[in-house]
Amino acid sequence: MTIEELWQKTLGELEIQISRPNFLTWLKNSRLVDNKEGDAMVALPNHFAKEWVEAKYGKMILGILRTEDSSIRKTTYIVDGSIVRKIEPKEPEPVEKQLAFNELKNDPESGLNPKYNIKSFVVGSSNEMAFAAASSIIDAVGEKYNPFFIYGGTGLGKTHLIQALGNEIHRRHKGKYKVKYVSSEKFTNDVIWAIRNKRIEDIKNMYRNIDVLIIDDIQFIGGKEKTEEEFFHTFNALHENNKQIIISSDRPPRAIPILEERLKSRFEGGMIVDIGFPDYETRVAIIKVKLQERGENLEDEIINTIAQKIQRNIRELEGILNKIVFHRTHHSHLFNPTYVEKLMEDVVTQSATNLTPTQIIKAVAEFYEISITDIVGRGRKKEIVEPRQVAMFLLREMLNMSYPFIAEKMGKRDHTTAIYAFDKINHALNENPAFSQKMIMVKELVNKS
Repeated sequence: MTIEELWQKTLGELEIQISRPNFLTWLKNSRLVDNKEGDAMVALPNHFAKEWVEAKYGKMILGILRTEDSSIRKTTYIVDGSIVRKIEPKEPEPVEKQLAFNELKNDPESGLNPKYNIKSFVVGSSNEMAFAAASSIIDAVGEKYNPFFIYGGTGLGKTHLIQALGNEIHRRHKGKYKVKYVSSEKFTNDVIWAIRNKRIEDIKNMYRNIDVLIIDDIQFIGGKEKTEEEFFHTFNALHENNKQIIISSDRPPRAIPILEERLKSRFEGGMIVDIGFPDYETRVAIIKVKLQERGENLEDEIINTIAQKIQRNIRELEGILNKIVFHRTHHSHLFNPTYVEKLMEDVVTQSATNLTPTQIIKAVAEFYEISITDIVGRGRKKEIVEPRQVAMFLLREMLNMSYPFIAEKMGKRDHTTAIYAFDKINHALNENPAFSQKMIMVKELVNKS
């Protein structure tokens, strides 16, 4: 067996064992360059890919290689820049093609947008449970995980997944199920229209004679009595007949403050999963999928830069990617990694331009239901420590303020207190999923303030 044949067999097995996006991101451009004295030498296009593959997939690769060739005892990883895919100058797409991609309209009957599909949803550690549950629902509509409740912060892929789920149910079952997707705002407007025009029976017929109801951003119906009442009865009517209900929110049911208790109880009777912040590997895969959708490409160095800069919001990541692709097309003579860094700085800075320290502190106080005075004061009560540290962390992360300034702003403390607070919250975000979701909600309040 030649080393080329050996590596193709190895890649074939790897493609089965890891997700498609991860395979394309890290291993598609790899090759086996030598196999002497039991040492298999694997070449990768850059240092980051080398370190990642060696750490993440090293044991798996060695195991597969040894299965194919028992003489192999170890693997060595090297960087070979010659295997980096060459990026050719690309002509701008015809306007007709751009419009065809960007103007996919929602289906008038189902409300679903065809651009959202399961194949383009990139699965990573932050969303794999939500994706696995969604996949199970496709195979057993109304029988598993009903209701299905997904929650997570803005721009993390909730809408993509629930719409893709609706589209896949329709495609897989060849129209057997009547699917309806609506935002909570649309549902509320329908109820208001029905009340005003004395046509409430029309709303009942519209929403209770479907097989799959998908409601996006359910948190916004909280406090709207008539809307909650109608949704409660719609929910019961569908659920009693084993019709599938799929719901998204920016927070778990118990954290929606003015939602009726009976609705919270209904939601908690099904499957509740969260979508968290995507890790670096997932962000790289998302960028590559988005580029593939558009028929575009970028150098790995630039893709890595985007993934490192934008860590918390897929929607923002996509927006920056669009801007970079536009500049590469229209300013190709200027386009290089330094130029991209400048573009990134402009966008990242712009997102925080209008935010003030007072807004952050006020939002944190509101979330924890304490006063601003408590947060910036000298008190050391246990219930004040976490919100104070959260405020310090956000001042550093969102406004890039210096530690001495933060310490001064938060009660004239020593700057080491601010450093400790940032490190502690950062550690909690990485180690505690429940705390990460709490921070998502705090940031939502900050952004709305």
